[in-house]
Amino acid sequence: MPKLDAEVLHRITKRGVAEIIPEVEFLKRLEGDKPLKLKMGFDPSRPDLHLGHVVGLRKLRQLQDLGHELVLIVGDWTAQIGDPSGQSDTRTMLDAAQVKENAETYMRQFFRVVDPEKTRAVYQSEWFGKFTLASVIELTSYFTVNQFLHREDFANRYAGQRPIAITELLYPLLQGYDSVAIEADVEFGGTDQLFNLMVGRELQEKKGQRPQIVFTMPILPGTDGVRRMGKSLGNYIAIEDAPSEMFGKVMSLPDNVIALYFELLTDIPDKELEEIRTAIEARTTNPIEFKKRLGLELVTWFHSAEDGAQVQAEFERVFQQREQPVNVPDFTVTKATEGASNIDEGSFTADLSRLLVAAGLAASRGEARRLLQQKAVEIDGTRVIEETVQVPFGVIVRAGRRRFVRLVKG
Repeated sequence: MPKLDAEVLHRITKRGVAEIIPEVEFLKRLEGDKPLKLKMGFDPSRPDLHLGHVVGLRKLRQLQDLGHELVLIVGDWTAQIGDPSGQSDTRTMLDAAQVKENAETYMRQFFRVVDPEKTRAVYQSEWFGKFTLASVIELTSYFTVNQFLHREDFANRYAGQRPIAITELLYPLLQGYDSVAIEADVEFGGTDQLFNLMVGRELQEKKGQRPQIVFTMPILPGTDGVRRMGKSLGNYIAIEDAPSEMFGKVMSLPDNVIALYFELLTDIPDKELEEIRTAIEARTTNPIEFKKRLGLELVTWFHSAEDGAQVQAEFERVFQQREQPVNVPDFTVTKATEGASNIDEGSFTADLSRLLVAAGLAASRGEARRLLQQKAVEIDGTRVIEETVQVPFGVIVRAGRRRFVRLVKG
């Protein structure tokens, strides 16, 4: 492999990196004579990839561009047994059909980031399908319960006398055996995966293989700016979100995570990144300008430059200039519509907490009432707080920042 310059090495080993174990060995292998076999596993527990997954995939793509090979492990076995993310309770087990359906979606999405020509995707069932009870017992013999209780999540639950399923103890073993099965050189994961990645390293050594390098990346916070991005938490930006949805979610990010998103999801120079971080902290630039730039970059990447320019212009028109959106879906009001009464030719009486739910502008009456209390509901640009109002047909109702409908008579 060609010798790498200092700038490339810095981008690979420092930008968007939490820890490399051991880093000296990684650098030695990186400049060795043969391509490295890079491993990253995904449990197809839910059907969509989000920007949290992209952090690791970007790092893999950088190494692919240097000539290294990626092996994506589709966890069709581990997805069915336990909780890989270190959450404090067990995850619902999935059946084989659910796993297969989700995995097919994942496979399509992987290649929007990584290079398909330098990627080999494999399913765990290729090796675990041949396992016997004797194979499982042999695998468990390499580690002790005491070792596994050092994993932070297990330790906390044990100390709090909360249950730990035996199947959960199998999860790190199976993930570790994946490294043995493909003879991985480097395994990638979030910082919450460190224990499991180290199990793989140790298991390879016990099996007589050269132990893999462990490469961890920071956890990307979700749109709430606090918890890790995840579909179950509803704070995610999916890579297949529609352009307007993706841009809108970026615009809702708290100011304190903008620089981190730029660091982990874009290639802007480090100097420019530091300028953004300083400007946000010092409030010398309105953070909304950085959010617009970030949203434009992400929409352009996952959709097109035309989509990016279009959604940015629409955002500026609607949210900064307070004009109405160009394309607003119609919601037809009839006598059967929940929350509509006294319908005549030109208007009707609206019970807004019910009507907002019926029109898809709120998930529940409770949410609708909160929007009204927060003055987040507008009818043709005028804020309303009353729950019962007379509404003319043809008006545009807005709830929250990004939800609009035009009320038309059925």
